[in-house]
Amino acid sequence: MRMNRRNFIASLSLLPAALAAAVENSMPANKNVKWALSSALWNYQPNVPFTSILDVMKDTGFIGVRVTSFPQILQRYNMTQAQMLDEVTKRGLHVVTISWNFPAGDLEDPANRQKAVDSAQTAMKFLADFGANHLVVFSPNRDRPGANTPAAFAALCTCCNQIGELAGTMGFTAGLHNHMGQMVQTREEIDRFMAQVEPKLFGFSPDTAHLNLAGCDVVGTIERYKDRIHFLDYKDSKWTTPTTDWTQPNGKVLAKDSSQAKFFDSIYDLGDGEVDFPGCHRVLKSMKYRGWICVDLDTARTSPHADFERCGAYIVKKLQPIYM
Repeated sequence: MRMNRRNFIASLSLLPAALAAAVENSMPANKNVKWALSSALWNYQPNVPFTSILDVMKDTGFIGVRVTSFPQILQRYNMTQAQMLDEVTKRGLHVVTISWNFPAGDLEDPANRQKAVDSAQTAMKFLADFGANHLVVFSPNRDRPGANTPAAFAALCTCCNQIGELAGTMGFTAGLHNHMGQMVQTREEIDRFMAQVEPKLFGFSPDTAHLNLAGCDVVGTIERYKDRIHFLDYKDSKWTTPTTDWTQPNGKVLAKDSSQAKFFDSIYDLGDGEVDFPGCHRVLKSMKYRGWICVDLDTARTSPHADFERCGAYIVKKLQPIYM
Protein backbone atom coordinates (compact mmCIF):
# COMPACT_ATOMS: atom_id res chain seq x y z
CA MET A 1 0.00 0.00 0.00
CA ARG A 2 2.88 2.37 0.83
CA MET A 3 4.38 1.90 -2.66
CA ASN A 4 1.05 2.51 -4.36
CA ARG A 5 0.56 5.68 -2.37
CA ARG A 6 4.08 6.87 -3.25
CA ASN A 7 3.47 6.19 -6.92
CA PHE A 8 0.15 8.01 -6.75
CA ILE A 9 1.71 11.08 -5.14
CA ALA A 10 4.54 11.09 -7.67
CA SER A 11 2.05 10.93 -10.52
CA LEU A 12 0.38 14.14 -9.37
CA SER A 13 3.44 16.13 -10.42
CA LEU A 14 2.96 14.93 -13.99
CA LEU A 15 -0.62 16.17 -14.30
CA PRO A 16 0.09 19.70 -15.59
CA ALA A 17 2.33 18.37 -18.38
CA ALA A 18 -0.19 15.66 -19.22
CA LEU A 19 -3.03 18.15 -19.35
CA ALA A 20 -0.99 20.50 -21.53
CA ALA A 21 -0.23 17.64 -23.93
CA ALA A 22 -3.91 16.70 -24.07
CA VAL A 23 -4.88 20.29 -24.91
CA GLU A 24 -2.15 20.53 -27.54
CA ASN A 25 -3.23 17.27 -29.17
CA SER A 26 -6.82 18.50 -29.45
CA MET A 27 -5.77 21.58 -31.43
CA PRO A 28 -4.56 21.92 -35.02
CA ALA A 29 -0.84 21.17 -35.25
CA ASN A 30 0.02 24.17 -37.49
CA LYS A 31 2.92 22.44 -39.24
CA ASN A 32 2.92 22.35 -43.06
CA VAL A 33 -0.69 23.52 -43.01
CA LYS A 34 -1.25 26.53 -40.78
CA TRP A 35 -4.79 27.23 -39.67
CA ALA A 36 -6.55 30.57 -39.60
CA LEU A 37 -10.08 31.82 -39.02
CA SER A 38 -11.94 34.76 -40.49
CA SER A 39 -13.03 37.84 -38.59
CA ALA A 40 -16.20 37.85 -40.74
CA LEU A 41 -18.12 35.74 -38.21
CA TRP A 42 -17.96 38.57 -35.68
CA ASN A 43 -19.74 40.90 -38.11
CA TYR A 44 -22.91 39.04 -37.10
CA GLN A 45 -22.16 38.82 -33.37
CA PRO A 46 -22.79 41.38 -30.62
CA ASN A 47 -19.98 43.93 -30.48
CA VAL A 48 -16.91 42.70 -28.63
CA PRO A 49 -13.31 43.95 -28.38
CA PHE A 50 -10.94 42.68 -31.08
CA THR A 51 -9.00 40.97 -28.32
CA SER A 52 -12.01 38.64 -27.83
CA ILE A 53 -11.44 37.30 -31.35
CA LEU A 54 -7.77 36.77 -30.50
CA ASP A 55 -8.74 34.96 -27.30
CA VAL A 56 -10.89 32.52 -29.29
CA MET A 57 -7.97 31.96 -31.66
CA LYS A 58 -5.55 31.32 -28.83
CA ASP A 59 -7.93 28.94 -27.06
CA THR A 60 -8.82 26.88 -30.15
CA GLY A 61 -5.45 26.65 -31.93
CA PHE A 62 -6.24 28.85 -34.95
CA ILE A 63 -3.13 31.00 -35.07
CA GLY A 64 -4.00 33.27 -38.02
CA VAL A 65 -6.83 35.64 -38.90
CA ARG A 66 -8.15 36.70 -42.30
CA VAL A 67 -9.17 40.32 -41.84
CA THR A 68 -12.46 41.39 -43.40
CA SER A 69 -13.95 44.84 -44.05
CA PHE A 70 -10.57 46.54 -44.37
CA PRO A 71 -9.86 49.32 -43.50
CA GLN A 72 -13.20 49.77 -41.70
CA ILE A 73 -12.25 47.01 -39.24
CA LEU A 74 -9.88 49.41 -37.50
CA GLN A 75 -12.72 51.85 -36.87
CA ARG A 76 -15.08 49.05 -35.85
CA TYR A 77 -12.73 47.91 -33.10
CA ASN A 78 -11.40 51.39 -32.31
CA MET A 79 -7.76 50.47 -32.78
CA THR A 80 -4.77 51.46 -34.86
CA GLN A 81 -2.71 49.17 -37.05
CA ALA A 82 0.10 49.38 -34.50
CA GLN A 83 -2.25 48.31 -31.70
CA MET A 84 -3.53 45.37 -33.77
CA LEU A 85 0.03 44.30 -34.51
CA ASP A 86 0.92 44.53 -30.83
CA GLU A 87 -2.09 42.45 -29.74
CA VAL A 88 -1.50 39.62 -32.22
CA THR A 89 2.27 39.57 -31.68
CA LYS A 90 2.16 39.26 -27.92
CA ARG A 91 -0.17 36.26 -28.28
CA GLY A 92 1.97 34.54 -30.92
CA LEU A 93 -0.77 35.01 -33.54
CA HIS A 94 -0.77 36.36 -37.10
CA VAL A 95 -2.79 38.50 -39.50
CA VAL A 96 -2.40 36.42 -42.66
CA THR A 97 -4.46 38.13 -45.38
CA ILE A 98 -7.28 40.53 -46.14
CA SER A 99 -10.60 39.83 -47.83
CA TRP A 100 -10.08 42.52 -50.45
CA ASN A 101 -13.00 43.82 -52.50
CA PHE A 102 -13.02 46.00 -55.59
CA PRO A 103 -13.99 49.65 -55.06
CA ALA A 104 -17.14 50.86 -56.78
CA GLY A 105 -16.79 51.77 -60.43
CA ASP A 106 -16.88 50.31 -63.91
CA LEU A 107 -13.65 48.36 -64.45
CA GLU A 108 -13.85 49.04 -68.19
CA ASP A 109 -12.70 52.55 -67.24
CA PRO A 110 -8.87 52.58 -66.88
CA ALA A 111 -9.16 55.18 -64.11
CA ASN A 112 -11.32 52.82 -62.04
CA ARG A 113 -8.91 49.95 -62.64
CA GLN A 114 -6.09 52.14 -61.35
CA LYS A 115 -8.19 53.01 -58.31
CA ALA A 116 -8.58 49.28 -57.65
CA VAL A 117 -4.84 48.65 -58.03
CA ASP A 118 -4.09 51.49 -55.62
CA SER A 119 -6.56 50.06 -53.09
CA ALA A 120 -4.97 46.62 -53.38
CA GLN A 121 -1.54 48.18 -52.84
CA THR A 122 -2.76 49.83 -49.64
CA ALA A 123 -4.06 46.48 -48.40
CA MET A 124 -0.77 44.72 -49.18
CA LYS A 125 1.25 47.44 -47.46
CA PHE A 126 -0.89 46.89 -44.38
CA LEU A 127 -0.37 43.13 -44.55
CA ALA A 128 3.37 43.43 -45.10
CA ASP A 129 3.78 44.99 -41.65
CA PHE A 130 2.31 41.77 -40.21
CA GLY A 131 4.67 39.56 -42.20
CA ALA A 132 1.88 38.37 -44.52
CA ASN A 133 2.43 37.79 -48.24
CA HIS A 134 -0.89 36.91 -49.88
CA LEU A 135 -3.94 38.93 -50.90
CA VAL A 136 -7.36 37.27 -51.25
CA VAL A 137 -9.31 39.00 -54.03
CA PHE A 138 -13.12 38.89 -54.24
CA SER A 139 -14.72 39.65 -57.61
CA PRO A 140 -17.40 42.39 -57.87
CA ASN A 141 -21.10 41.67 -57.35
CA ARG A 142 -22.64 40.00 -60.38
CA ASP A 143 -25.88 42.02 -60.17
CA ARG A 144 -24.37 45.46 -60.70
CA PRO A 145 -25.14 47.01 -64.13
CA GLY A 146 -23.06 45.50 -66.91
CA ALA A 147 -21.25 43.05 -64.64
CA ASN A 148 -22.08 39.98 -66.69
CA THR A 149 -21.02 41.30 -70.09
CA PRO A 150 -17.94 39.81 -71.80
CA ALA A 151 -16.33 43.26 -71.77
CA ALA A 152 -16.78 43.61 -67.99
CA PHE A 153 -15.37 40.13 -67.39
CA ALA A 154 -12.36 40.88 -69.59
CA ALA A 155 -11.81 44.15 -67.71
CA LEU A 156 -11.91 42.25 -64.40
CA CYS A 157 -9.23 39.87 -65.65
CA THR A 158 -7.10 42.75 -66.91
CA CYS A 159 -7.30 44.46 -63.53
CA CYS A 160 -6.44 41.24 -61.70
CA ASN A 161 -3.35 40.87 -63.90
CA GLN A 162 -2.37 44.40 -62.88
CA ILE A 163 -2.90 43.57 -59.20
CA GLY A 164 -0.95 40.36 -59.59
CA GLU A 165 1.95 42.13 -61.27
CA LEU A 166 2.06 44.69 -58.47
CA ALA A 167 1.83 41.91 -55.86
CA GLY A 168 4.91 40.25 -57.33
CA THR A 169 6.95 43.42 -56.97
CA MET A 170 5.95 43.55 -53.29
CA GLY A 171 6.82 39.92 -52.55
CA PHE A 172 3.13 38.94 -52.53
CA THR A 173 0.89 36.50 -54.33
CA ALA A 174 -2.74 37.29 -55.13
CA GLY A 175 -5.59 34.90 -55.82
CA LEU A 176 -9.27 34.86 -56.71
CA HIS A 177 -11.81 33.98 -54.02
CA ASN A 178 -14.89 32.43 -55.71
CA HIS A 179 -18.13 33.54 -54.10
CA MET A 180 -21.88 33.20 -54.52
CA GLY A 181 -23.47 36.35 -55.91
CA GLN A 182 -20.25 37.65 -57.43
CA MET A 183 -18.91 37.77 -60.98
CA VAL A 184 -16.91 34.57 -60.55
CA GLN A 185 -19.29 32.05 -59.00
CA THR A 186 -19.79 28.97 -61.21
CA ARG A 187 -17.23 26.43 -62.39
CA GLU A 188 -17.56 27.82 -65.94
CA GLU A 189 -16.80 31.32 -64.67
CA ILE A 190 -13.86 30.08 -62.59
CA ASP A 191 -12.43 28.27 -65.62
CA ARG A 192 -12.96 31.29 -67.86
CA PHE A 193 -11.34 33.61 -65.33
CA MET A 194 -8.35 31.35 -64.73
CA ALA A 195 -7.83 31.03 -68.50
CA GLN A 196 -7.85 34.81 -68.99
CA VAL A 197 -5.49 35.83 -66.18
CA GLU A 198 -1.77 35.18 -66.41
CA PRO A 199 -0.81 32.08 -64.38
CA LYS A 200 2.46 33.69 -63.31
CA LEU A 201 0.65 36.78 -62.05
CA PHE A 202 -2.61 35.62 -60.48
CA GLY A 203 -3.70 32.51 -58.61
CA PHE A 204 -6.71 30.90 -56.99
CA SER A 205 -7.82 31.21 -53.34
CA PRO A 206 -10.83 28.88 -53.38
CA ASP A 207 -13.69 28.74 -50.90
CA THR A 208 -15.02 25.19 -50.56
CA ALA A 209 -18.48 26.17 -49.30
CA HIS A 210 -19.13 28.52 -52.19
CA LEU A 211 -17.79 25.96 -54.68
CA ASN A 212 -20.23 23.41 -53.27
CA LEU A 213 -23.23 25.77 -53.20
CA ALA A 214 -22.50 26.77 -56.81
CA GLY A 215 -22.70 23.11 -57.83
CA CYS A 216 -18.97 22.66 -58.45
CA ASP A 217 -16.99 19.47 -57.94
CA VAL A 218 -15.02 20.82 -54.98
CA VAL A 219 -12.16 18.31 -54.98
CA GLY A 220 -11.97 18.32 -58.78
CA THR A 221 -11.75 22.12 -58.91
CA ILE A 222 -8.98 22.20 -56.33
CA GLU A 223 -7.15 19.41 -58.17
CA ARG A 224 -7.40 21.30 -61.47
CA TYR A 225 -5.88 24.48 -60.06
CA LYS A 226 -3.67 23.09 -57.32
CA ASP A 227 -0.52 24.58 -58.85
CA ARG A 228 -2.02 28.07 -58.57
CA ILE A 229 -3.30 27.83 -54.99
CA HIS A 230 -1.44 29.86 -52.34
CA PHE A 231 -4.29 30.15 -49.82
CA LEU A 232 -7.71 28.55 -49.40
CA ASP A 233 -10.82 28.49 -47.24
CA TYR A 234 -12.20 25.29 -45.74
CA LYS A 235 -15.86 26.01 -45.11
CA ASP A 236 -18.65 23.42 -45.04
CA SER A 237 -22.07 23.80 -46.61
CA LYS A 238 -25.24 22.13 -47.84
CA TRP A 239 -28.26 23.94 -49.18
CA THR A 240 -30.77 24.25 -46.34
CA THR A 241 -34.09 26.09 -46.39
CA PRO A 242 -34.90 27.74 -43.05
CA THR A 243 -38.30 27.00 -41.58
CA THR A 244 -38.41 30.19 -39.51
CA ASP A 245 -36.93 33.66 -39.79
CA TRP A 246 -33.17 33.66 -39.29
CA THR A 247 -32.03 35.74 -36.32
CA GLN A 248 -28.38 36.70 -36.14
CA PRO A 249 -26.70 36.77 -32.70
CA ASN A 250 -26.50 40.57 -33.02
CA GLY A 251 -30.30 40.68 -33.25
CA LYS A 252 -30.70 41.26 -37.00
CA VAL A 253 -33.63 39.27 -38.39
CA LEU A 254 -33.65 37.88 -41.93
CA ALA A 255 -36.94 36.72 -43.44
CA LYS A 256 -36.99 32.94 -43.78
CA ASP A 257 -37.73 33.15 -47.53
CA SER A 258 -34.82 35.53 -48.23
CA SER A 259 -31.69 34.42 -50.05
CA GLN A 260 -29.60 35.70 -47.11
CA ALA A 261 -31.41 33.49 -44.59
CA LYS A 262 -31.06 30.47 -46.86
CA PHE A 263 -27.33 31.14 -47.26
CA PHE A 264 -26.64 31.46 -43.54
CA ASP A 265 -28.68 28.34 -42.79
CA SER A 266 -26.57 26.49 -45.36
CA ILE A 267 -23.19 27.08 -43.65
CA TYR A 268 -22.01 24.42 -41.19
CA ASP A 269 -19.10 23.49 -38.95
CA LEU A 270 -16.49 21.33 -40.68
CA GLY A 271 -17.82 17.81 -41.18
CA ASP A 272 -21.50 18.72 -40.80
CA GLY A 273 -22.12 19.60 -44.46
CA GLU A 274 -21.39 18.00 -47.83
CA VAL A 275 -17.83 19.10 -48.64
CA ASP A 276 -15.28 16.28 -49.01
CA PHE A 277 -12.47 17.77 -46.93
CA PRO A 278 -10.45 14.52 -46.78
CA GLY A 279 -10.47 14.56 -50.59
CA CYS A 280 -9.33 18.19 -50.61
CA HIS A 281 -6.63 17.38 -48.12
CA ARG A 282 -5.32 14.52 -50.23
CA VAL A 283 -4.87 17.00 -53.08
CA LEU A 284 -2.91 19.30 -50.77
CA LYS A 285 -0.76 16.36 -49.69
CA SER A 286 -0.02 15.50 -53.33
CA MET A 287 1.30 19.02 -53.93
CA LYS A 288 3.09 19.20 -50.55
CA TYR A 289 1.12 22.32 -49.70
CA ARG A 290 2.75 24.59 -47.16
CA GLY A 291 0.57 27.53 -46.34
CA TRP A 292 -2.57 28.81 -44.69
CA ILE A 293 -6.08 27.40 -44.67
CA CYS A 294 -8.81 29.64 -43.28
CA VAL A 295 -11.80 28.04 -41.57
CA ASP A 296 -14.44 30.63 -42.34
CA LEU A 297 -17.72 30.39 -40.43
CA ASP A 298 -20.53 32.76 -41.40
CA THR A 299 -22.68 31.06 -38.77
CA ALA A 300 -21.84 29.90 -35.25
CA ARG A 301 -24.62 27.52 -34.30
CA THR A 302 -23.47 27.46 -30.68
CA SER A 303 -20.86 30.20 -30.17
CA PRO A 304 -17.64 31.31 -31.93
CA HIS A 305 -15.53 29.53 -29.33
CA ALA A 306 -17.55 26.29 -29.35
CA ASP A 307 -17.85 26.10 -33.13
CA PHE A 308 -14.18 26.75 -33.81
CA GLU A 309 -13.34 24.23 -31.12
CA ARG A 310 -15.48 21.66 -32.98
CA CYS A 311 -13.80 22.55 -36.27
CA GLY A 312 -10.40 22.17 -34.64
CA ALA A 313 -11.34 18.72 -33.36
CA TYR A 314 -12.46 17.71 -36.87
CA ILE A 315 -9.11 18.87 -38.27
CA VAL A 316 -7.19 16.86 -35.68
CA LYS A 317 -9.27 13.68 -36.08
CA LYS A 318 -10.05 13.64 -39.80
CA LEU A 319 -7.52 15.76 -41.67
CA GLN A 320 -4.21 15.67 -39.83
CA PRO A 321 -3.91 11.86 -40.24
CA ILE A 322 -3.96 12.56 -44.01
CA TYR A 323 -1.62 15.57 -44.02
CA MET A 324 -0.59 18.19 -41.52
